[in-house]
Amino acid sequence: MTIGPGTAAVAGLASAAGTGRTALVVGATGIAGSALVDTLVSEGWAVLALSRRPGAERPGVRWLSADLTSASSLAAVLGPENPSRVYFTAWSRRPTEEENTAVNAGMVRDLLAALRGKDVAHVALMTGLKHYLGPFEAYAAGEMPDTPFHEEEPRLPVPNFYYAQEDELWAAAARQGFAWSVHRAHTVIGHAVGNAMNMGLTLAAQAALCRDSGEPFVFPGSETQWNGLTDTTDAGLLAEHMLWASTTPEAANEAFNIVNGDVFRWRWMWPKLAAYFGVEWEGYQGEPRPLEKSMAGREGQWRKLAANHNLSEPDLNRVASWWHTDGDLGRGIEVVTDMGKSRDAGFMGYRRTLDSFTALFDRYRADQLIP
Repeated sequence: MTIGPGTAAVAGLASAAGTGRTALVVGATGIAGSALVDTLVSEGWAVLALSRRPGAERPGVRWLSADLTSASSLAAVLGPENPSRVYFTAWSRRPTEEENTAVNAGMVRDLLAALRGKDVAHVALMTGLKHYLGPFEAYAAGEMPDTPFHEEEPRLPVPNFYYAQEDELWAAAARQGFAWSVHRAHTVIGHAVGNAMNMGLTLAAQAALCRDSGEPFVFPGSETQWNGLTDTTDAGLLAEHMLWASTTPEAANEAFNIVNGDVFRWRWMWPKLAAYFGVEWEGYQGEPRPLEKSMAGREGQWRKLAANHNLSEPDLNRVASWWHTDGDLGRGIEVVTDMGKSRDAGFMGYRRTLDSFTALFDRYRADQLIP
């Protein structure tokens, strides 16, 4: 099924496509994908936005709907299309890493096979720091490289769907003749709803619920995360990084870390987030206090909040991903990421993480997603 744009969008697509500036964004409604769509449109690209369900119609964007786990669906939808750049940001969470590997590597393989014979010049694949930390079922549990993480570190000796996705990317590049890049982001701070890994909206929902019930805004994670250094990735910066790599010859056929460029401690950040929301806060106190436990059963409270404040999403399960934020903030190791390789290649983008959070919260309020 293909969702067609209006007349203005068609004209914009045709104009950009005539210059070879047509981009396919896979996972276009997610945190990274939606930021890519924004960035590409602002730079004058024609965007083919692929997702299971279409987003809002806008000039310069044509929505394509396909099942990424179906080779036949992808072949049918992408058959008429001819992008010059491809940005793969989608993933599907499964119960085990074996299933994660089979499904997520299969999506990369089948999508690139559907583009065989097209004029694809570059494919950019988004992965993340699980490349260094290990998969969810062995997350930060085994032997890992020292921080800050560098791109040349060898793979961990455990199954990891990121490794399998890279292998599929490289094999297709060898067969089909396109350049590639891999983008290893940390926790991505950006705008999306219904996303499986969304710390920004999760913390905003936690703060709103705590303020509503008169509870303190409690840091849910480990002592190491409270006191140690960490970093994050702004979705807009990630989009800039992927566009840069896909259009810069010196960045072709490389894997890059991508984080904001600053570091912070949660004991510094947490009070500032609490101040934004006007709530009292509590830091680490002897043991982690996971959100999956403290926020369990709050669906009714959120529905009342949504009704009272005319919020656009009354389903708390589409707003908060407690499990993912618990995983990030519960790690027992310090996590910081080296950006030297990107700097040496010419990418100088930077974000201040506190500004990433507050700008995101402002946008969520403007969209009536949080009170």
